[in-house]
Amino acid sequence: MTNIFRRTTLVLAGAVFVSFVALPLAAQQKEPERTGGPYVPTPQVVVDQMLRMASVGPNDYVIDLGSGDGVIVLTAATQLKARGFGVDIDPELVKLSNAEAKRRGVADRASFQVQDVFKADLSRATVVTLYLLPSMMTNLQSKIYQELRPGTRVVSHDYHFGDAWNPDDHITFDVPEKEKVNGVPRATIYLWIVPAKVEGKWQLRIDGPGGGQYDLNLKQRFQTFEGAALAAGRSEKLELAELRGEAIRFAINSGPGRHVFRGRVVGDSMQGTVDLGSGKGSARWSAKRL
Repeated sequence: MTNIFRRTTLVLAGAVFVSFVALPLAAQQKEPERTGGPYVPTPQVVVDQMLRMASVGPNDYVIDLGSGDGVIVLTAATQLKARGFGVDIDPELVKLSNAEAKRRGVADRASFQVQDVFKADLSRATVVTLYLLPSMMTNLQSKIYQELRPGTRVVSHDYHFGDAWNPDDHITFDVPEKEKVNGVPRATIYLWIVPAKVEGKWQLRIDGPGGGQYDLNLKQRFQTFEGAALAAGRSEKLELAELRGEAIRFAINSGPGRHVFRGRVVGDSMQGTVDLGSGKGSARWSAKRL
């Protein structure tokens, strides 16, 4: 893995410098060259905004891909009481990150490992953070989408997944100290909520008296989906289609009114409530994937 932008803080940068000057000249000359690409610092204000945008809290498990000095996972553990894990291919940075976790007293909640980001196990993550170049973001897109559970928050600094997967939210703000690093005194933070997988054929039923049944045929592209509902030989295009994590909403025209469905997707089933058209109140609904 190469061409990774890495993070650092003044504290850790200072620690690296002190360790370096304390070594004999011969030892300094033998020090191996970094293999992980440019080592670019992330200001603490950017780290804080990334964690804030992901709504990180004590119940979260943060995985940082390309963790550098570990500042994101360390901040999540010390300030927000979250648990976390960072992976990086630079052994020196991983060693420094683990040492800093021990120094802060959070080694039971924050750990780091030398590993290729493409081989990292993401199964525990509720939040994934990234500060990687565009080419790596593109190559990681499939892994992120396929391996993370619906509802997992993905936050990236400055770079996104391209036009293939639009962010659910983003913010740009002034960070003057970044101008010395890359010539741009601003930062952009992107947020994605990993969507449930809804593509396919479903059978939907509205419970209670006067309830109906629909056959749904859905097509999906990340957090956007479209499709049609078939009932009594009549096909209606879905309207108001919206998917955010496991939360789903869509509408089906029914005679003079329109049914508006809201609910959650859990694997091969959905359920929720529907506001029935023509002011007929609300009812429960459920659907199963065929």
